[in-house]
Amino acid sequence: MRVADFDYDLPAEAIAQRPAVPRDSARLLVVGESLEDRGVRDLPVLLRTGDVMVFNDTRVIPSRLAGRRGETRIEATLIEQLASHRWRALVRPARRLRIGDTVAFADGLAATVEDKDADGSVMFCFDLAGTALGDFLENHGTMPLPPYIKRPDLADDRDKHDYQTVYAAQPGAVAAPTAGLHFTDDLLAALDSAGIVRVSVTLHVGAGTFLPVKTENARDHVLHTEWGCVGADAAEAVNSARGAGGRVVAVGTTALRLLESAVDVSGRIAPFEGKTDFFILPGYAIRAVDVLLTNFHLPCSTLLMLVSAFAGTDRIRRAYAHALDMGYRFYSYGDACLLYPEAA
Repeated sequence: MRVADFDYDLPAEAIAQRPAVPRDSARLLVVGESLEDRGVRDLPVLLRTGDVMVFNDTRVIPSRLAGRRGETRIEATLIEQLASHRWRALVRPARRLRIGDTVAFADGLAATVEDKDADGSVMFCFDLAGTALGDFLENHGTMPLPPYIKRPDLADDRDKHDYQTVYAAQPGAVAAPTAGLHFTDDLLAALDSAGIVRVSVTLHVGAGTFLPVKTENARDHVLHTEWGCVGADAAEAVNSARGAGGRVVAVGTTALRLLESAVDVSGRIAPFEGKTDFFILPGYAIRAVDVLLTNFHLPCSTLLMLVSAFAGTDRIRRAYAHALDMGYRFYSYGDACLLYPEAA
């Protein structure tokens, strides 16, 4: 399976640099047997009473830091916590750092370079740990925006609000579950009034969101692991809704990947807690999810491969071509699509 088969041309002006205001005013492309242009606010009428929506309640850590090693300016994005004081980070310029170097950040925080991986990531040992380090990140860190969102410097104060879902609860992600960025309190209340069940799971979105696929064959790519949890109550709510004829609606690819990590061969969800590196490609039969709400994804990305597995490669190609023709906004701060699986 060639990675190049998931490429497409995207003009720079189609990449959203700020979200819709208000969030739920974003456009929504419904992708089923046909294509329908709607809005995110239409979700309560597009879904059915008894459907269960599964939200990823992870909270993004302001994990991007500016520092210096001597006269060299360093930008570090923390991507994986290894211990209370140790993090793996993506660093620019990584080539200027050597094992044993010290990087100075704001308010006297310092980190020592303990190791460098073959992928260019750096292992930092900080001189703060646990809650103290977490408080420092909240006060001095900025949101780890993806590289296609352009800012003159690091993310700004507006991004600290915009790049977080309104229901974020469990700190640990280094990227937002972006399908969830479209929801407002009013939209959630409208879903409740429509009889649509809401449950939360947690998947701490990690480094894989940032990293490109560098292999020619998609099957040779390896995803970074991410920690996730499907609680017993959430599993029971999903199973009960499906047993009563409701559909499982995953809010985002992260929720879908986590549910697929917890599903058995019969389609029943079991409680799950641990790490997953589940990589979904066309040819995989989705078992846990009936409808997927998601954004428009990068060319040649693992997420584009996932949605192609869910809705069908040809259908996704047609949907993306239509979205470009109709001026939809792409990627994290962009518009959304509601995907239905391709008939077997």
